Amino acid sequence: MTSSSNSSSAVRSSSAKHAAERIQQHLPPSNPASLSSSSLNLPSKSSIAASINHSPRPKDRPSSTASSVSAASPATRRSGTPVHRSQSKDFDDDNDPGRVRVSVRVRPRNGEELKSDADFADLVELQPEIKRLKLRKNNWNSESYRFDEVFTDTASQKRVYEGVAKPVVEGVLSGYNGTIMAYGQTGTGKTYTVGKIGKDDAAERGIMVRAIEDILASASSDSSVSVEISFLQLYMETIQDLLAPEKNNISINEDGKTGEVSVPAATVVNIQDLDHFFQVLQVGETNRHAANTKMNTESSRSHAILTVYVRRAMNEKAETGTKSPKPESLGDKGIPRVRKSKLLIVDLAGSERINKSGTDGHLIEEAKFINLSLTSLGKCINALAEGSSHIPTRDSKLTRLLRDSFGGSARTSLIITIGPSARYHAETTSTIMFGQRAMKIVNMVKLKEEFDYESLCRKLETQVDHLTAEVERQTKLRNSEKHELEKRLRECENTFAEVEKNAARSKLLEKENARLELRMKELLKDLEMQKDQCDLMRDKATQLEMNLKNTKQQQLESSAYKEKLADASKVYEKKIADLVQRVEDEQARSTNAEHQLNEMKNILSNQQKSIHDQEEGNYQYQRELAEATYTYESKITELHKKLEDEQARSNSAEEQLRQMKRIISDRQVLSQENEETNELKKKLEELSQMYESTVDELQTVKLDYDDLLHQKEKLGEEVRDMKERLILEEKQRKQMESELSKLKKNLRESETVVEDKRMKEDIPKGPSESGALPGSQRSQGLKKSLSGQRATMARLCEEVGVQKILHLIKSEDLEVQIQAVKVVANLAAEESNQVKIVEEGGVEALLMLVQSSQNTTILRVASGAIANLAMNEKSQDLIMNKGGAQLLAKMVTKTDDPQTLRMVAGALANLCGNEKFLKLLKEEEGIKGLLTMAQSGNIDIVAQVARGMANFAKCETREIMQGRRKGRSLLLEEGALEWLTSNSHIESASTQRHIELALCHLAQNEENANDFKRTGSVTEIVRISVESSRDDIRSLAKKILRSNPHFSR
Repeated sequence: MTSSSNSSSAVRSSSAKHAAERIQQHLPPSNPASLSSSSLNLPSKSSIAASINHSPRPKDRPSSTASSVSAASPATRRSGTPVHRSQSKDFDDDNDPGRVRVSVRVRPRNGEELKSDADFADLVELQPEIKRLKLRKNNWNSESYRFDEVFTDTASQKRVYEGVAKPVVEGVLSGYNGTIMAYGQTGTGKTYTVGKIGKDDAAERGIMVRAIEDILASASSDSSVSVEISFLQLYMETIQDLLAPEKNNISINEDGKTGEVSVPAATVVNIQDLDHFFQVLQVGETNRHAANTKMNTESSRSHAILTVYVRRAMNEKAETGTKSPKPESLGDKGIPRVRKSKLLIVDLAGSERINKSGTDGHLIEEAKFINLSLTSLGKCINALAEGSSHIPTRDSKLTRLLRDSFGGSARTSLIITIGPSARYHAETTSTIMFGQRAMKIVNMVKLKEEFDYESLCRKLETQVDHLTAEVERQTKLRNSEKHELEKRLRECENTFAEVEKNAARSKLLEKENARLELRMKELLKDLEMQKDQCDLMRDKATQLEMNLKNTKQQQLESSAYKEKLADASKVYEKKIADLVQRVEDEQARSTNAEHQLNEMKNILSNQQKSIHDQEEGNYQYQRELAEATYTYESKITELHKKLEDEQARSNSAEEQLRQMKRIISDRQVLSQENEETNELKKKLEELSQMYESTVDELQTVKLDYDDLLHQKEKLGEEVRDMKERLILEEKQRKQMESELSKLKKNLRESETVVEDKRMKEDIPKGPSESGALPGSQRSQGLKKSLSGQRATMARLCEEVGVQKILHLIKSEDLEVQIQAVKVVANLAAEESNQVKIVEEGGVEALLMLVQSSQNTTILRVASGAIANLAMNEKSQDLIMNKGGAQLLAKMVTKTDDPQTLRMVAGALANLCGNEKFLKLLKEEEGIKGLLTMAQSGNIDIVAQVARGMANFAKCETREIMQGRRKGRSLLLEEGALEWLTSNSHIESASTQRHIELALCHLAQNEENANDFKRTGSVTEIVRISVESSRDDIRSLAKKILRSNPHFSR
């Protein structure tokens, strides 16, 4: 404690010294004697240090609070707040003013809970007399919790304010920082408790309005009090200014010395009176993000933080009334002091579960950020309650903004809001435990009082002005006395006037001569400078002439270059024309190639039929070849035999020739013998010729035999290649058949799951008379089937791939096309697969299929897939850019199948939920298509049409409230108001709720008032305000009737 007090005294003394130095720098130096430290009444270093060191220390606390003090000390070191605690008498109502005060408020049952939980008791039992709350575990056991205040569902807004916020507001007016925060599940009344404006009904005003009302009442009695506010929201981890919406993603600054967190870029407004605050608060509430969910029609989607800055100048009256330290303890009496305090009023967004709130699309992202920031806040609360050495305040911007509220120097009051229904047992238990942990946190409450050097400066400036006026008055008196003395001197100096005149004239002439000489020197310098400038100008002129010549030469070169460029362009144009002709030729060749490819496909299909015939032909050919070889071999053997015979004959002929020669030699004389020899010679020549011919025939036969063997080998190779191709094609065909069988199997499983899901949706909601066991078993079975379906779809994506599945959509086989579209529709039902489908061109393929196909099943399944993809914002942009809205609107004339029309209406309803496409939907006849589909009378189609009208009207109203759109609603131009009015009494509860919401949103636009009167829709608004089954819709209708002057006439 001693070290901390010494450090704080040193800081204050140094700050006082610097302030005095700054004041001395800004004062005029005319009278330095009046600016001494004694005349300024500034305290010295020793007096300030002594006054702070001798200030009364807080009393020692009991041992029971030692743990809480030790638990809060780490947070103190991080936030830069002092170690000691102030003992102000303003907090006598609590033993420990620094502890976080936690109150609990239970909202009454709404209409839906009164119907569904009529036979069940409330989840909580309140005991406000002893400030306790009992939480029922079951019909026999319950747990009791103690809070600082317990408010029942009948507690008034005034009582809640006095119990929760008023002590904190009084502390803020006394100079202490304060925080008032509402925490709880969505739809439990946080915004009603904190931010209800109640401009028309003062009893309905929330904590914000009542706190400002008390602060302004205190400021009216004290003119030295100034009140300023800033209004921020934390939306998806970005800080936005609600009073200046153009300020987005504001940064947070943290003082490295003191640890104080601030938002300097926020808009700060000086509040004059309560009406001014109403206007500012209305602007902020209009810019705040809100949405319609199952649990709340106006659910806050951001954390709202209203910061009130109170500045009070201290005087002796205030000092005697607030029992603060004496003026002597702070320094000299002449230095004024000021108290600067800050009040944070925080309206946290409610925690929610997606399966109960029914959020989808962009609302899921908002819910993620809300739950993330609340989880970070819960971690900090747990760490502070458990005395942890590390507090994770930097995990979220929310915990950084609330750093001083938990474990800091502010007095904090937390109100938790819960609901009475047992359906939200887990959420209620979590909220109560959050409050119990917050009660263990003890803050170091600190009085925010400091020297008001600004007012001191203003006071000193007025003193300086007064002194300067006095000096001027004295100078005037002296001047008057001087004039009188001068008159007397003139009378005495008349005798010396002529001498003085002559002397004065001579002096003037000398001065004039000196001045003229200086003037001549200056003129000479100017002339020299002008001469230098002329030389520079001449150089520039010559340089410009050279540049002109260069430019002329460049122009000539550019003209020649242009001619060359023209010639080159002509050449290139000819080449381009040739290339175009070649491209056309290539296109013609490609078409021919495609034609040939188709012919080859036909040939391949015919080859499968002719394979057997070819095998039979090959077998017959081999048999004929064997027969031919056998015949040729037999012929060759015969020829060999003939050749041997001829050789034997030739041998015998030679022998005969020899004999004849002998005979001729013996009978040379005889002439007859000569003739016989001649005949024998002729016969011998004939035999030799026959021998040569047989040898030639033998060689030709051998060559034919070799050719036949070579052809046989070629045919064998071709047959082997053909067999290999047929085996490969058979494998590919079997693989495709297995993939198709897998697709069909998965589609049958997904179709059964979808049918089960539709059957469950058709079962009416409400308590089961036979007990809850069969319903739970059905839900468990449905969950298992859905998980099985998701696993099957994921496995199918991994094995086959989205690109192959989308390629099968273009198949010519109708059965394959239907199965592929069903797979894509089931994949589109999962958000994780939608991005893959969009990236692989699934949206374009589905839209093309819807445009070209005439099959009822394909149109129905493709429309369902587009409806699933329309939930994604990226897919919505792609659908609208490809003319999807116009294509879906034309489906009314293309088919009359109710299931297909229901899918188309669902897709258009999802597109109506995007503010960017409202005008485009109307231009592409999307609204007209919805109203045309509603004429079918089908319950499911009418439900989707009503949902689309509600989405369109909600987005349109939001744009009007934010000032981005004016004029009459686009829905009224298509006759939607007459349809909504005529169908407002429909039997389906969900459809009726959407129609009532659409009517209420349209009624908020004053430009639609004449149409409401003309069609008699005002009576429907009156009926909704009385007979609607939803409390939020009834309150919205009542608000419209009160605020719209056209409906009250």
